[in-house]
Parts: sequence; structure tokens; C-alpha cells
Amino acid sequence: VQLVESGGGSVQAGGSLRLSCAASGITFGINAMAWYRQAPGKQRELVARITNAGSTSYADAVKGRFTISRDNAKNVMYLQMNSLRPEDTAVYYCNIITFVTMRNYWGQGTQVTVSS
Repeated sequence: VQLVESGGGSVQAGGSLRLSCAASGITFGINAMAWYRQAPGKQRELVARITNAGSTSYADAVKGRFTISRDNAKNVMYLQMNSLRPEDTAVYYCNIITFVTMRNYWGQGTQVTVSS
């Protein structure tokens, strides 16, 4: 299984970015998909999660600003990030849990930097 993230970068506060996570090598399908982030000196935290059926949940800090979505046919997940703030600066990681084996996989991370 390989997860490839893209879309990170540098943006000014109030700007937008769209992250993508493409999964390959999936045998049994993907159950839940999620985005996590880790800022320097802080623990990795859950940002948003989406089930195979499309149910979503968000961290309080990003509610109303971020939108998670997925394309089950292509095994791709997205994170649309609007109204970005300096405190959103972090490395963002893609995470998936597969069906049947229920194994957890992580992407390599993509840097998001928001300047004030």
C-alpha cells in the first residue's frame, strides 16, 4: 500500500489550499480515511475523518473552514482548507484503514505553512 500526498505549500493567512491523498496497492478496499497534522513540538492530531459511506467528522479547530471528501472509485481523498490561519501550520498526514485486515497506513506528510 502506498499513500501519496500532494497540495501542500505556503500561503498567507486567509488563503486556501487543497490537499490530495492517492492510495494504491489496495486489495480489500478502504474503510475510513483521515487527515492528521503535526506542528513542531506538538503531538499529531486528528484534523478530519471520512468513512466509506461518506460520514465526516472534524476537529473543533477546523470546523467550518476545512472540508474532507473522497472518491471511492479512485481511492483518493481531499482536504479543502479555507480561511487558513498561522496556527494551521503543520505537516499534514494522510491515514487510511483498510477493510478486512483493518490495517492502518500513513502517507509521508506534506508541509502546510501559513504566514500572518
